[in-house]
Amino acid sequence: MDAAWLEDFLTLVDLGHFSRAAEQRCITQPAFSRRVRALEEWVGAPLFARDVLPVTLTPAGERFRPVAEETLRRLYLGREAAREAGRMAAATVRFAATQTLSVSFFPNWVRTLEGFENIQATVNLTAAHMAACEQMMLRGEAHFLLCHDHPQTTHGLASDQFRSVPLGTDILLPVSAPLPDGAGPLHALPGTREAPLPLLTYTTESGLGRILAGARAIERSGASLRPVFASHLTSLLVAMARDAHGLAWAPLSVVADDLERGRLVRAGASAGDIPVEIRLYRPRARQSPAAERLWSLVAGRDREARDEAAAEEPGAEASAANEAFRP
Repeated sequence: MDAAWLEDFLTLVDLGHFSRAAEQRCITQPAFSRRVRALEEWVGAPLFARDVLPVTLTPAGERFRPVAEETLRRLYLGREAAREAGRMAAATVRFAATQTLSVSFFPNWVRTLEGFENIQATVNLTAAHMAACEQMMLRGEAHFLLCHDHPQTTHGLASDQFRSVPLGTDILLPVSAPLPDGAGPLHALPGTREAPLPLLTYTTESGLGRILAGARAIERSGASLRPVFASHLTSLLVAMARDAHGLAWAPLSVVADDLERGRLVRAGASAGDIPVEIRLYRPRARQSPAAERLWSLVAGRDREARDEAAAEEPGAEASAANEAFRP
């Protein structure tokens, strides 16, 4: 059954003449008559009494008319809803972000991204651990991924199917609750074999956990540690450290306020800090117009930072690009 047959049927009901109805439907009268016959064959009963003019509905036609009207009405509404959903999807920019950066970085970055309000799109952000964010990108469920990155860490977006730009820098450092007198860390690196320090660590799904493993942070510190708690949530590990359950490596962007207020202190020397980048990843394939407009803003800002760095101090482009995106 063709929806056009229902439109033909209701047009003939309104006009009462095959010739006028065919003209309004912009087809020939024989073609129009064949389509009405096809509808009647599909219904299984004559719908019009053709022996009078204007043609009138048969009892079967009378019963079928409200069905045809309701069916077309629902089809039109469904079509408009689908079109609106399509327009909204095309005007939505979807971000996947690690839970840490979704809170500590993303809001400030968006606010400082000049021209962001002109992309004419709704921004949808899904916060998850790094492994889930990678899968979203690989399945095409997000236009962009915001994450911490480190040269010694591998992940699923390192192939030539994706590209990225740096947005800022951060530092991973070991932190602990202070001693009661505030004179130092309650859990001070490196610890001893006889008394290993309690470690609040990241699960394997965590991007920061991968960075710590790739950078061999624990091995380089020479620490004696005993894992006591694991999570992919930086905020949870920091809260546990604040409550004196152990030491944790955390981004400075997350613990800066705790350090300033004395709720946390460094658990080791700054020589053991791990510099990390904040990067925005995207597929190399062309995306929606709204996503491409946003990428143009970000990539343009990256180029400007590199040009400025090259003009001021040749060889310092990478450092300047990172600093330019610090929120």
